[in-house]
Amino acid sequence: HCLGVVDLSTVSPCEGDCMSVRARRQKEKEERLSLLFWRRPVTTLHYFLLETLIKIKEWTLKLWQRRGAVLLFLVLCVLFSTAYSTEGSHQHYVQYLEKKFLWCAYWVGLGILSSVGLGTGLHTFLLYLGPHIASVTLAAYECGSIDFPEPPYPDQIICPQDGGMESNISLLSIMSKVRLEACMWGAGTAIGELPPYFMARAARQSGADPDDEDYEEFEEMLEQAEGAQDFVTRAKLGVQHMVQKVGFFGILACASIPNPLFDLAGITCGHFLVPFWTFFGATLIGKAIVKMHIQKLFVIITFSKHIVEQMVSLIGSVPRVGASLQKPFSQYLEAQRNKLHHAGGNTPADENWLSWVFEKVVLVMVVYFVISIVNSMAQSYAKRLQQQRHLEEKTK
Repeated sequence: HCLGVVDLSTVSPCEGDCMSVRARRQKEKEERLSLLFWRRPVTTLHYFLLETLIKIKEWTLKLWQRRGAVLLFLVLCVLFSTAYSTEGSHQHYVQYLEKKFLWCAYWVGLGILSSVGLGTGLHTFLLYLGPHIASVTLAAYECGSIDFPEPPYPDQIICPQDGGMESNISLLSIMSKVRLEACMWGAGTAIGELPPYFMARAARQSGADPDDEDYEEFEEMLEQAEGAQDFVTRAKLGVQHMVQKVGFFGILACASIPNPLFDLAGITCGHFLVPFWTFFGATLIGKAIVKMHIQKLFVIITFSKHIVEQMVSLIGSVPRVGASLQKPFSQYLEAQRNKLHHAGGNTPADENWLSWVFEKVVLVMVVYFVISIVNSMAQSYAKRLQQQRHLEEKTK
């Protein structure tokens, strides 16, 4: 690998070749990153479709290699489908299992998307889980009860008819109401950390270069560990040293706090051949239990009734624009409270610009996420073309 800073006056021919390789890789990386939908839409879509076909072919071959497991899965699906369509007293349990499975799979999938991101850094906690916890918190204080229908909820959370007392609502009761969704989302984020681990582990065991930018950056950081580093690199080295030296509890500590540098932990554990269950077990406990309860508690406290009322009053105290901003916030909260006490078509239809803005922000983020997937897959295909060109040059 070509790493570090080299004095051009003292380079050897071998080092010169090494530097040219680095320059070529950097140029190719810049070419790939310039392949964006809003710059070159036709080429990006073309490459995206070709990469999609290649991925489908690769996945089909992998499934064929594991056809025994696929056959067992299909048999289980047929048995479940038969039980699902056959009338009998078991229908209640089958429908309950289906409901729970789909609900858990939904949140696990969102957690995986948040962790993997496909090059977008999309955090589905801000888009889905956080608003869900906030809506349950507001509903609990408004209804004086957490006896909503079992998840997945209807289109709207409706207060129970008998109502309840606000004094019966506590942080623990609200946390227990959203524990399943939060833990499933946290488990999904832990699963999303596995690809970097397996990639780095396979590269270390085989001695081959995976040609991955993140892995190359990791190896370069290890080589330059003794030199002067900026704050970000030193923070990455701190995570790497903790994971490497402390082991299970180091991984658990890094996974238990909101840590944007945890992406490095998977590569570190794979590179130093940390056992799979040590890495995944610590990551799962840290993300799905410890960190998830911290995030959940923060959202519940932030959106508790008294805190929200204080926030609205603080908005009104802002000079000049406070009154104009306080009114739509108050109207939005009042509309949400009214929805909790009206079922079906009797729901008030009043909307204000605040809810309209929230909906459009979420829509824009989702659209950007989809476009980023297209960009990422198109850049992956461009990388395939570059690798193929290098192979053809070597064979000449």
